[in-house]
Amino acid sequence: MLRKKPYLYFTAKEIEPRGWLLRELRLQADGLSGHLQEVWPDIAKSQWIGGDCEGWERVPYWLDGFVPLAYLLKDEKLIADAKKYIDFIISHQRIEPDKPTPNGWICPVKDDIEIENFDVWAVFLLCKALIVYHDCTGDERIPDVIYRALKNLKFHLDHFGCRAWGSYRWFEALISILWMYERRPESWLIDIAHNLEEQGADYKKIIHHKTWDKVGDGWTLGTHVVNVAMAIKSEALYSFILDLDGEPVDPDAFAEEMYQTLIKNHGNGIGHFNGDECISGTSPVHGTELCGVVEAMFSYEQLFLITGKEKWLERAEELAFNSLPAGLSEDMWVRQYNQMVNQIYCGKYPVDKRPFLTNGIDGGLFGLEPNYGCCTANFNQGWPKFALSSFARSEKGIAAGAIAPAALKTEINGVRVEVELATDYPFRNELKYVIKTEKPVEFDFEYRIPSCAVSATVNGEKKAPGRYTVSRVWEGENTVGIVLELAAGFKELPRGLSILWRGPLAFSLPLDEKWEKVEYEDMGIVRKFPYCDYILTTDSDWQYGFASEEVKFVEKDGFGLPFTRAEAPVTAEVEMVPIKWGYKDGFDGTVARDEPQERKPAGEARKMTLLPYGIPKLRMTAMPLVDEGEKK
Repeated sequence: MLRKKPYLYFTAKEIEPRGWLLRELRLQADGLSGHLQEVWPDIAKSQWIGGDCEGWERVPYWLDGFVPLAYLLKDEKLIADAKKYIDFIISHQRIEPDKPTPNGWICPVKDDIEIENFDVWAVFLLCKALIVYHDCTGDERIPDVIYRALKNLKFHLDHFGCRAWGSYRWFEALISILWMYERRPESWLIDIAHNLEEQGADYKKIIHHKTWDKVGDGWTLGTHVVNVAMAIKSEALYSFILDLDGEPVDPDAFAEEMYQTLIKNHGNGIGHFNGDECISGTSPVHGTELCGVVEAMFSYEQLFLITGKEKWLERAEELAFNSLPAGLSEDMWVRQYNQMVNQIYCGKYPVDKRPFLTNGIDGGLFGLEPNYGCCTANFNQGWPKFALSSFARSEKGIAAGAIAPAALKTEINGVRVEVELATDYPFRNELKYVIKTEKPVEFDFEYRIPSCAVSATVNGEKKAPGRYTVSRVWEGENTVGIVLELAAGFKELPRGLSILWRGPLAFSLPLDEKWEKVEYEDMGIVRKFPYCDYILTTDSDWQYGFASEEVKFVEKDGFGLPFTRAEAPVTAEVEMVPIKWGYKDGFDGTVARDEPQERKPAGEARKMTLLPYGIPKLRMTAMPLVDEGEKK
């Protein structure tokens, strides 16, 4: 039998987003996510539904986020759209028992020769999306569809092998293999897992290879930021297979080693690592890809289930509250491919001169699909999967998960139980869990005080950061009220720079933004408002350092959409001083230097207002504390 996970997430049938999280999901549905099937040929006319456009990863990527979005919102139109795609895909799975090569094949191809050369990464991804659909609907067709697809995958691996993207994302197939093994524990499923591990990339070697210490050595699959974001969970997933073979390993050890290696060598100071599009060092102007953000979030959300360690939820929260909204426009109609911590311009660069190490010239644009369309399809999973991680089922009850406003409706021992987290965290410091039961029932309720709090009080009793369990008979309505004392201050980065934080929120100096619409058609794909491209420029002076470590945080009452300038829930007032920073060589007006030319004051200090990092798209975030710089 498979080793049990310490936790299991509830499904969209049981989770209800509330408060600001519900508003973010509705905004996503009203924006690009909910309209890609209408405006983007790679979804609307995909080979997956009988069209002639992209027939590999983009529809599965989109479905992986679109399906839970539709069901979390209980949006009948989106649910019908999702069903249309799933029904078409299922009905076109090839069922030919007398022909082992195509039997069970599920991806769109022209002929059997194309199957031999197909990159089966799309198979892994589609099966993952089908599992999400099954969680949302209970569709009884799905287990048989995945069973046949995995049978075909075994034949494919045995005869044609795993190549390219599939070989560097081999562990993603373990999600569906383990899911199927729980339902049908057949030995050939374990054979597939071993075959994938044998043919796939070995990240235990890759993270210690010399290429990981170098920056700018070219594009490789082994250093691709999305691959490594996915791979953080690779050994944890494979540990279930090793455990079956009597070779138990710590599922957390490699994940933590890989995470720490990435943060040390490529950390961007916002709880993530740079990759533009391959891992790219610690410069605040190299940036990171939006796909890497949402895949790291998913890895961390899964690692919490597998290891039981709350640090992974905290890491997912840091990305959700900072890097995810930073890569999306306020209305979520356009997205950015590559976000920089210090970003003073978003637009195209000359063909022969670009600031990115491996990205294209339009990697910084906001638009429908700048640089590559993968992020257009894949960003959709970020908020819905985060919402689904808000509560988890423990062995003896319910565990609070990612901290965001949400409610759970479930049954324990046949008794209806509701748990709601009412909160404006991370913008406020109060959490209120309201637990209601239909009649008396005994279970454990676990809650978490995040490590970004100095301390907390729980129903008036002082508590330290950590996870706590309340074991009791619950009856009627009960409240667990938590007030956090959030840590605040400056975190040091390489190059003598610092970032201001309060709790899980980083803060940036916002620059005035001029959004220039660019509408056009390219290769038959129309970009028009509201999903056109945008060039962002500023007239703001951005060359500053922190003049003081004294900070005043100001909270705004009655906010609606938290990641908008007009409704910023919290701001930071701090003394700042102009300094001579300068532009990166050859990028006058578009890219700041990695660090300032001089750190001595170039004028009088003045009080300035900083916003949470996820709000401004043009911003300075990593800046020097000028007094410390002068001492150096």
